[in-house]
Amino acid sequence: MPTIQFQPVPPGAPIPHRKIIRSWTQPISERSTPIALSLVVLDLCLFSIALAATVWVSNWLGKVLLGMLTGFIIGRLFILGHDACHQSFTVHRKLNAWLGRLVFLPSLTPYSLWSIGHNVVHHGYTNVKDFDFVWQPHSLQEFQALPKWRQRLERLYRSGWAPGLYYTLEMWWKRMYFPSKKQMPTRRAEFLLDGLLVSAAAVLWVAGLVWAAAESGQSVWLILVTGFVVPLLFWKAMIGFVVYVHHTHDDVAWYQDKTAWAASQPFVSTTVHLKFDYGMGTALHHIMEHTAHHVDMSVPLYRLKKAQKLLETMLPGRIVIQKFSWRWYFDTARRCKLYDFDRLCWLDFDGRQTTTSLLAPPLAQTGT
Repeated sequence: MPTIQFQPVPPGAPIPHRKIIRSWTQPISERSTPIALSLVVLDLCLFSIALAATVWVSNWLGKVLLGMLTGFIIGRLFILGHDACHQSFTVHRKLNAWLGRLVFLPSLTPYSLWSIGHNVVHHGYTNVKDFDFVWQPHSLQEFQALPKWRQRLERLYRSGWAPGLYYTLEMWWKRMYFPSKKQMPTRRAEFLLDGLLVSAAAVLWVAGLVWAAAESGQSVWLILVTGFVVPLLFWKAMIGFVVYVHHTHDDVAWYQDKTAWAASQPFVSTTVHLKFDYGMGTALHHIMEHTAHHVDMSVPLYRLKKAQKLLETMLPGRIVIQKFSWRWYFDTARRCKLYDFDRLCWLDFDGRQTTTSLLAPPLAQTGT
């Protein structure tokens, strides 16, 4: 079968429909069960080794550092589960579901509830106000109407220093770990069972650490803090940071009007390709090649780098690409506090505009 040659879309030309863009990535989106299983085995082994080393090392600072490493590996396992939840990991649906549940256990993530919030809501309505709840910004009027304690919490969330607190309270506690009927009106047996599953994993994890402390004659509290609390805190800070930088940028808009959102080709325009040095992108299983993931969720993580490169070749100047630095991150956190949904720009907490408006002529937005 002859290879189809696609031509890059000239700068300024309308962005093609998502179906056309996905036709570019489909030839490289093949799933491989052997690769997927190899990644699962690798990361589970790394998790086990890092956790065992945390218990074995006697120096408390060494334990803390190894606990942080364990948290990073939890993040790697979570990214594998994220792919499994999208059914883009292996070629078998049931295997994906069970692998997803398995690798979600160290992060204490209930598989079915993550699936609803992420696959249906976040991917279905990325950056749409009152639909996509992931780091959704307040307008100035909404912020001013909040109680003082809630305003202070919002200031802390968006300080750049507390992405883990945001993820823990606003996403995991409220929406995933036995959520209330207000947060999750739909009640399913699998929601309860997945919550019980991760709870059992936590109990076994803690019990194993207590046993290890007793057997090695170490402080139970030191083992629990460095072998359980530190890994989870690091993981939550990591995921809170990742979801923040994926969709918070000067050139990424939030919308309150679904028609305007749909006209903006949101699967291309509402996310960021964050580029890291020192192989960090590979260490994060290429989850930062995020445009390709939002355009086509069927592309496995082990094909995302190639898919992202293809999109950036085909859509020159259309994809938000950002080289990561801590200076950029904290500058973004400093400026991106509230949002003006009419002018499509970020504000500070006093309502002053801090970024350029992303309003554009209709033809450039609609792709018609």
